[in-house]
Amino acid sequence: MTNQIHRAQRRSAPSGSVEYGADVLVLGGGPAGTWAAVSAAEHGARVVLADKGFCGTSGATAAAGTGVWYVDPVPAQREAAMANREKLGGFLQDRRWMANVLDLTYQRSNRLADWGYPYPVDAHGKSQRNSLQGPEYMRLMRKRTKQAGVTILDHSPALEQLVDDRGAIAGASGLRRQKQDRWTVRARAVVIATGGCAFLSKTLGSNVLTGDGYLMAAEVGAELSSMEFSNPYAISPAFGSVTKTLFYGWATFSYEDGSVVPGAASKGGRSAIARALLEGPVYARLDKTDEDVQRHMRTAQPNFFLPFDRTGIDPFRDRFPVTLRLEGTVRGTGGLRIVDDTCATSVPGLYAAGDAATRELICGGFTGGGSHNAAWAMSSGTLAGQGAAAYATQAGPAGGRTVSSAGTIGFRSRSQRAFEPAALAKAVQSEVFPYELNYFREASRLDGALARLDDAWRDVSDADAAEMSDLLRARESAAMLATARWMYRSALARQESRGMHRRDDFPDLDQRQRHYVTTGGLDEVWTSIRPHAEATYAEAAE
Repeated sequence: MTNQIHRAQRRSAPSGSVEYGADVLVLGGGPAGTWAAVSAAEHGARVVLADKGFCGTSGATAAAGTGVWYVDPVPAQREAAMANREKLGGFLQDRRWMANVLDLTYQRSNRLADWGYPYPVDAHGKSQRNSLQGPEYMRLMRKRTKQAGVTILDHSPALEQLVDDRGAIAGASGLRRQKQDRWTVRARAVVIATGGCAFLSKTLGSNVLTGDGYLMAAEVGAELSSMEFSNPYAISPAFGSVTKTLFYGWATFSYEDGSVVPGAASKGGRSAIARALLEGPVYARLDKTDEDVQRHMRTAQPNFFLPFDRTGIDPFRDRFPVTLRLEGTVRGTGGLRIVDDTCATSVPGLYAAGDAATRELICGGFTGGGSHNAAWAMSSGTLAGQGAAAYATQAGPAGGRTVSSAGTIGFRSRSQRAFEPAALAKAVQSEVFPYELNYFREASRLDGALARLDDAWRDVSDADAAEMSDLLRARESAAMLATARWMYRSALARQESRGMHRRDDFPDLDQRQRHYVTTGGLDEVWTSIRPHAEATYAEAAE
């Protein structure tokens, strides 16, 4: 039934596009996308990479520094690194995948050093490879991507997937924003590395991350997983967009009258901040630092201090208002479901990497922060690029096929009612930003939000096609809407509190629910239960 529905929605491939041919098309130019492109090219594939912004400067990583889950190959250290995260993640991680990602991250980080990345050196002369500065990292990745022979399409957001007459992946089409026209890439395999969805919440580097890849993948039948674990909120100055939260470990949080917020903390106490914000403003001051720590902070994360310096606030001495900004699946663990060791999705020829793919395999139900996310981008990008190249080789040449477009919302002429992307984006934000809906979840509140989101989906499904000038924003807002519906359907399906998923009506962890929640669908969103990986391996061994 699903394939029949998708076939009925297909349209002719875009006419008048600038056309490219490739074995592998990578959508997204962040860490995962560039690693995928380099990996595919090194395995003999002709590769095109299309980025929504300028590859090397757009996205969450390029704007800031990040830790990396880099652990020396010492058994005791690797065991501790894996065990350290399991309880936080609700024991949903997959040990086999964790070990593989640690291996790949170690190899790729060392390769960055070989390429000339300027890792700092400690007092003993040892290279410190457990963190990366985003600008330098992504500048190097763009350089290596070009040197690998990859064709880079900058400022070229993808809008929809292409399929052939058998329903197989055949490439994608999008906009060339600087030329104000369209591009089409015909390819045998596609890697979705478009990042997650932060719902235009103004988090640093994330306003290009609106879940576009999820929508494009779902339109060809792909599934998502662990979308209930997509509600992390990051501490930020109320007057800024920097959501680097490490330094708030040295902060005291207080109410407007100066009294301390009980239990408030950067780690393990963010819910106390959220509950306090429901009552009124909350302030912070980084007053648990000394001068040495302050100097180190400014060296390690200079962009953290930019909003303070611009407003004349000394965060070490002055109180300043804070808020919690939703980071969605950028910092969460939900995303496209991975079905094998090549980072393939449930659609043949379609692969996922980085924040676009679920991180449940290494993070379970709790955010990995920057370090695990960076490791996942390196490793999943590498695996997806290799897998896509191998698939393209087996599938044969990409030319000579009749292809059609799989895009739905924003493309179909249905009525005279105009599509209003800005209004839709605000409507979605009103359902996902409030702490009482998304941070502290409860069935009746989720049901109410879903009813409104479902109504919005029906409205945009019946709206007229978007004008070319509004097409990108239309697709972004539709992707945000689809993401919110998958998140909340999955949240209703998990009737417990596990990882970052909190249910006021089911406040305890239920050991019987050590499983994954799969979701998908567009007009009708569905959910299903998948056993945890350990149960799957046990069945396979029998």
